[in-house]
Amino acid sequence: MKRAFSITAAIVVATLGCAWGLNACAREPAAAEAPANPLANWTAGLNYAKLPSPQPTDAKPGRVVVNEVFWYGCGHCYALDPTLEKWKQSKPAFVDFVRIPVMWAGPMQLQHAKLYYTLMQLNRLDLHTKVFDTIHKDHNVLAAPKDEDARALQLAFCKANGISEQDFNAAYDSPQVAANLQKAQDATYRYGVASVPLLIVAGKYTTDVGMAGDADKLTRLVDDLASSEKKR
Repeated sequence: MKRAFSITAAIVVATLGCAWGLNACAREPAAAEAPANPLANWTAGLNYAKLPSPQPTDAKPGRVVVNEVFWYGCGHCYALDPTLEKWKQSKPAFVDFVRIPVMWAGPMQLQHAKLYYTLMQLNRLDLHTKVFDTIHKDHNVLAAPKDEDARALQLAFCKANGISEQDFNAAYDSPQVAANLQKAQDATYRYGVASVPLLIVAGKYTTDVGMAGDADKLTRLVDDLASSEKKR
């Protein structure tokens, strides 16, 4: 069951207890023959929701975009991440997986989102999992009440992982990062994101671990939702 996240409590995420109740899903063995309807084994409104106002995506013909809306400070996002990283290796070839850092009003979400897009700009998203580990295992939240302090923490993290201060600053202050942050903020509000992690398929369907049943079932459901859209 989902539990509303308190933005006020975000500042104490140094202990990193994410107050959300997204559930996870478990992949079932594939049937000998896939059903003609990929969604035959799932129930709309129970396992997934269809958005009343579908949002456009950047998908090219024949491809389907799957988004994960996440926050580095969320313990449930951290728990789901290994499943998604594994799924990335086996997802349907026509699926484009794009993460969106959530952009609520709290400073920590903005600071973490900026770190994500800075790493993207630096072509160092190989550090994505390490960011999660640094926050949740090492208890270095990579965020602070003041943006300049958060920047210093993130610079130190990047320098420890082979990124020069010059490259970090160039990416951190780049117009590309600023544009991506604006897109993430728009997506957060357009999709009405109230809790994370949240999976969005083709800009039309949303689901999460709780709706699917567990983390592995979630990836199976996402595959089936994507397949149903590709058929269109």
